[in-house]
Amino acid sequence: QVQLVESGGGLVQAGGSLRLSCAASGIIFSVSTIGWYRQAPGKQRELVAQISSGGRALYADSVKGRSTISRDNAKNTVYLQMNSLKPEDTAVYYCRTDGRGYDYWGQGTQVTVSS
Repeated sequence: QVQLVESGGGLVQAGGSLRLSCAASGIIFSVSTIGWYRQAPGKQRELVAQISSGGRALYADSVKGRSTISRDNAKNTVYLQMNSLKPEDTAVYYCRTDGRGYDYWGQGTQVTVSS
């Protein structure tokens, strides 16, 4: 059974930082690409950042320069460090892994940035 469990969300003031974690089980983590997505109220879910099995990262323009995605294969965990947070970063953040014939999402963690 595949599980993705996010944690680390919370309420933070603008300019602050948070580190989100995505703990995976039930997959061969070391060969999996993991993505962080977010969905704000009334908006579509969007990709925030993604890291490949080889550690190559890509970022949405909206978070580039403020966020860092990383992975610890020994812990089956992907992290998203977010700095200089803005109110527009407020959303539910999800992690996801997908491939041929499968598509798994976590339950999400709420990030709220106050102005």
